[in-house]
Amino acid sequence: MNGTAGTPRTDDSFHVFDTTLRDGAQREGINLTVADKLTIARHLDDFGVGFIEGGWPGANPRDTEFFARAQAEIEFAHAQLVAFGATRRAGARAADDPQVNALLASGAPVITLVAKAHDRHVELALRTTLDENLEMVRDTVSYLRGQGRRVFVDCEHFFDGYRANPEYAKSVVRTAAEAGADVVVLCDTNGGMLPAQVHAVVATVAADTGARLGIHAQDDTGCAVANTLAAVDAGATHVQCTANGYGERVGNANLFPVTAALELKYGKRVLPPGALPKMTRISHTIAEIVNLAPSTHQPYVGVSAFAHKAGLHASAIKIDPDLYQHIEPTLVGNHIRMLVSDMAGRASIELKAKELGIDLGNDRDLAARVVTRVKEQERLGYTYEAADASFELLLREEMPDPLQRHFSIESWRIIAEDRPDGTHANEATVKLWAHNERIVATAEGTGPVNAFDRALRAGLERIYPELAKLELVDYKTRILEEAHGTTSAARVLISTTDATGVWSTVGVGDNILAASCQALADAYTYGLLRAGVEPTE
Repeated sequence: MNGTAGTPRTDDSFHVFDTTLRDGAQREGINLTVADKLTIARHLDDFGVGFIEGGWPGANPRDTEFFARAQAEIEFAHAQLVAFGATRRAGARAADDPQVNALLASGAPVITLVAKAHDRHVELALRTTLDENLEMVRDTVSYLRGQGRRVFVDCEHFFDGYRANPEYAKSVVRTAAEAGADVVVLCDTNGGMLPAQVHAVVATVAADTGARLGIHAQDDTGCAVANTLAAVDAGATHVQCTANGYGERVGNANLFPVTAALELKYGKRVLPPGALPKMTRISHTIAEIVNLAPSTHQPYVGVSAFAHKAGLHASAIKIDPDLYQHIEPTLVGNHIRMLVSDMAGRASIELKAKELGIDLGNDRDLAARVVTRVKEQERLGYTYEAADASFELLLREEMPDPLQRHFSIESWRIIAEDRPDGTHANEATVKLWAHNERIVATAEGTGPVNAFDRALRAGLERIYPELAKLELVDYKTRILEEAHGTTSAARVLISTTDATGVWSTVGVGDNILAASCQALADAYTYGLLRAGVEPTE
């Protein structure tokens, strides 16, 4: 079936409700096109959320177009699409309110209404009476229910409103539930609540109103995930989240830690079977779509979530990974990573070698040599935890049958010319040895590093045509010992791809060009190893 309706779950006892496309899109730096929203919706449906809030149809053309296209283009397997809007205007009828009818026109089977639950907001923002606000909730919910729509009500500023006037805040919940709202969502709109406070309020409101409750938590105190789980502990059966915690100000409750905690810590089946291992992939994919780098230290799905650096940790993990991990990483589609640094011991090296597919053969002396060399190199400014490819080359050079390099660089020279007309020219000359042949190559580039890259390729591609497939995808520099100013050493990290994988290499030198040349040479060497090319020198 194509369209927004999707396939409703047979078990409606617990809702995972995603609002990435509306609330998450309010994050600074995110600007989603309709195509972006359609793509993200497909990924969220693949993950298995029950409801996807697509935006506010009628409020802006982009959201209106999204609902129209989603109805025609997406076949949902798990989710139902939700339209977001407000209760009717004060003094009007819901049936006559254009924005209410725009919600119906969206075709969404579920509608979320935002309602004021804070008496001060009613009087100052809506400029109406407390009684009229209740009537706005009752009339709008009843009208939409009469049109065959399922209705959720978001009680905006609920917790602050409850603190100021608990009886009125609860009356909004009762009114919504009595009018036919399936769920009444308590919103920590300002994000100022703490878990114990959320638990106490949710438990009290549930007991006093008998309504089915949900939770919408902002992360301004860093407690959105904890507040969401505290609400579940108190009886909430509907959680509103965003992918990667995107949202206004510092963000919303993060969909991935919330669902992982519910499934793995609470034992609740809130996602379809087989969904949880997709978590890391979907998190990173959505980050790429919104054009934000995936958070490396995000719980469960970050690349550092199961990374281990300290030698003490590595020694324990070698015996039993559970000693320093709260779950098996593959449960959420992630994997363990061993970081090699000056904190490394023999266990770190052995585990990292295993991760790289290299058998050290229980050679303790080999591991000790590598530890010593890594510590010496890191003292000079190298960092191998971010440059696995350079570490693997170092490791292979210490093996009993050491790595033979495919080429060696005799010398290089780069000329950067600033011309009177304001243009610039960069030319590099590289002298190198490959295949027992001395090669001299010269090339121009848009910058000095690019010129060196082109010269190196010009000299080597005749012998190693596989290098033509390599592409530099990231380049980072850092000045070491900044107090030394322009005489400081530099570290360069380069990421390279061959279209099937990405690897990182590091170089350190007394200037950026020297460091760049080292990192590029390692990148080419590793690329040739990946391609299965034997050294010809």
